[in-house]
Amino acid sequence: MLNRRRLLTGGAFFTGGLLLPHQQLLAQMKRSEVDPEFVVTNGRIRQSIMGWCFRDHFDAIELAHHCKAIGLVAMEGIPREAYPEVRKLGLDISLISSHGFAKGPCNPENHDEVVAKLTEAIDVATQVNCKKVITFTGMRYDGMDDEEAAKRCVDTWKEVVPIAEKAGVTLVLEHLNSRDDTHPMKGHPGYFGDDVDFCVDLIRQVDSPNFQLLFDIYHVSIMNGDIIRRIRQYKDVIGHYHTAGNPGRAELDNTQEINYPAILEEILKTGYKGFVAQEFIPDWDDPVLALRHAAQLCDI
Repeated sequence: MLNRRRLLTGGAFFTGGLLLPHQQLLAQMKRSEVDPEFVVTNGRIRQSIMGWCFRDHFDAIELAHHCKAIGLVAMEGIPREAYPEVRKLGLDISLISSHGFAKGPCNPENHDEVVAKLTEAIDVATQVNCKKVITFTGMRYDGMDDEEAAKRCVDTWKEVVPIAEKAGVTLVLEHLNSRDDTHPMKGHPGYFGDDVDFCVDLIRQVDSPNFQLLFDIYHVSIMNGDIIRRIRQYKDVIGHYHTAGNPGRAELDNTQEINYPAILEEILKTGYKGFVAQEFIPDWDDPVLALRHAAQLCDI
């Protein structure tokens, strides 16, 4: 009799007359199936990590050492003062933060701050050889007219895009879910750009190869779904990816609904060469094992 572990390591599992490939089994990977010594070996997905998710457990440099040991190749969402040490470890900076999701260009009161912070972030990106800077629409406000707010977003980004183009940097607009109100970083009620199709429309109005979409798989799952079809549909404007388990924004394990191996295979089929950043909030009692699990699951 073959046991489950031998079937897993053999790459296939026979059930009901069907042979399931190894990667389909990985989609159901449990905590008990994580190799505690796993190190990224395939590297077809360039894995990064969003540092804020682990800040209750490690400072940026401690986290960087764990990332290096596991085989991740980049970090983002960490304090800028940590950049030099992180880069000394051989890790890239995959994304530069800017004006934050709350104060976006949909509100005219934020215009000057958004332009200034995006411009400054582009400058930081060039200094650390990072190619992506994040931007957001911002939160709705009382009396807002949606059409005017959308035009204001596009016009503001058009002011900054020439600076990004000259620097060889791409601004990536993140779609966020407005549905989850259980935690301030699991959902963002009131966020203007909560429909990924609407965000793509804004991107196409800006009409620059240096203005693209940050496709957050977790947020798209909550608000829109049909993830693989949307990846195929929008592959020409996707400039960055984030992960997390849904529901809960926790590990990518068998307690959540997103089939990450299939999604990652589709990402590779599109020819995407950028980073995929792990942006889940660890819920396991061992956050390093949680990160190792995500790295193992995504090393397809």
